[in-house]
Amino acid sequence: MEETIKRKPQWLRNRTKNSGSPFEVKKMLHELGLNTVCDEAMCPNRGECFGKKRAAFMMLGKVCTRNCTFCNVASGTPGPPDPGEPQRIAVAVKETGMRHVVITSVTRDDLEDGGAGHFAGVINAIKNIDHTVSIEVLIPDFLGDKAALLKVVAAKPHIINHNLETVPALYPHVRPQAIYDRSLHLLTSVKALDPIIYTKSGIMLGLGESESQVLQVMRDLQAAGCDFITIGQYLQPSRKHHPVIEYIHPDTFEYYRMSGLKMGFASVASAPYVRSSYHAEENFSGLI
Repeated sequence: MEETIKRKPQWLRNRTKNSGSPFEVKKMLHELGLNTVCDEAMCPNRGECFGKKRAAFMMLGKVCTRNCTFCNVASGTPGPPDPGEPQRIAVAVKETGMRHVVITSVTRDDLEDGGAGHFAGVINAIKNIDHTVSIEVLIPDFLGDKAALLKVVAAKPHIINHNLETVPALYPHVRPQAIYDRSLHLLTSVKALDPIIYTKSGIMLGLGESESQVLQVMRDLQAAGCDFITIGQYLQPSRKHHPVIEYIHPDTFEYYRMSGLKMGFASVASAPYVRSSYHAEENFSGLI
């Protein structure tokens, strides 16, 4: 059933004007046949990031095999992987002069390795063009397949990100095909396989979670050895998606930021418009 979208509070209606033109990046993406999670997920920051010649590349097509109720990415039966995509992403990184790149994908439960080999391919392609670029990958859970995860770890990105997205009690409603403990174990496994690689995760607020549940997720991530965490406001893409239960005040986001730092996270980005890749370079430039 379609839900009525809540009116945004004032703090979500005051946005900084974009600096630079986003059209150069959009033109390049079109010419190279590349997708971004910025566009597909309707990120509210995409104009600003494109204007700064930044983008979070989304591999393996625009169709996801899962159907999370918060996500605007299309769900269905995707096509085969494009073997030329890793090299084209590397070209895009070089052309834009990116110093920190974020690579993600749709979830591909239809592939034997969940697309892990494709992640490794793009990491290696970027390193071959410019080994000084820092690389962050935002990966799916690979259905818990450790051999698939090892492919990504062996390629040695600087950061491996896997978002928990929400508190475990909301998984049946928000991430029905995911398992909280499986996602948490993935982050623990990265550190076990290669403790040098930084790990990162993110959650959304406003889906119906409680403060105690959010703090428990943060403690779970800290126990898993997670280095970086992002916390942002969930914004409903359409009336068919999970409704916004609450718009969280900026003061509460600051409370979670300070709580995370006290827990020991190396970096905590917590504010209404925070997203996994938003200001990723600035947030972690002193750490990688």
